[in-house]
Amino acid sequence: MGKMLAPLLAGLTEEEQLQMRTSPCCRQAAYQKGETIFRAGTMTKEMGMVLSGMVYIENIDLWGDRSILSSVSEGQVFGETYALCREPLMVDAVAAEDCTLLFLHTEKLLQAQEAQEPWAMKVMGNMLRVSMQKNLTLSTRIFCTSGKTIRSRLLTYLTYQSMKSGSTTFQIPFNRQQLADYLNLDRSALSKELGKMQQEGLITFYKNSFKLCQSLTHDDAKQ
Repeated sequence: MGKMLAPLLAGLTEEEQLQMRTSPCCRQAAYQKGETIFRAGTMTKEMGMVLSGMVYIENIDLWGDRSILSSVSEGQVFGETYALCREPLMVDAVAAEDCTLLFLHTEKLLQAQEAQEPWAMKVMGNMLRVSMQKNLTLSTRIFCTSGKTIRSRLLTYLTYQSMKSGSTTFQIPFNRQQLADYLNLDRSALSKELGKMQQEGLITFYKNSFKLCQSLTHDDAKQ
């Protein structure tokens, strides 16, 4: 895992990272695609960091409909808010593919002896920054699902991904069903709208690769 991909470890030397991984606070585990890591309704004292693979944060309503709230890729963390606040999980964390995770026991981390370690102080500061970034991610999803039409949601999401990548050509982390879940849309309706948008010259796409072909207007989003 590249160091730049792990915001939780920002500022830690190699020696400090080794101290962290060998401390009583940490454990490593592997999960296969589809396995549940954290389950809604339970409580956890651990937060997870993805060493390899990807994790989806999902919500399943009373009718069994699933929504993907976010994807957690290599170097990113999940579950930190629930681990710190000791509240029951309202979401599931599921392995999107085979993955290896590093779990950090927050209660042990905050114990006096561990908290005084230089690596622990750095990690706690990084956790605050990570939490603020998570708030931004959740706000982005709310923004992307607030549109009244399928097209408006798609254009909001695709425009955001374009801005995030700094290019009109970019890849998204979802397949069609996952994108539909993320935007709270029916898959067939989403696919149909994508086809229309491509026919109208707004976008081109192949699988999860997209290109915005022209400047998008407010009228485009209302259609």
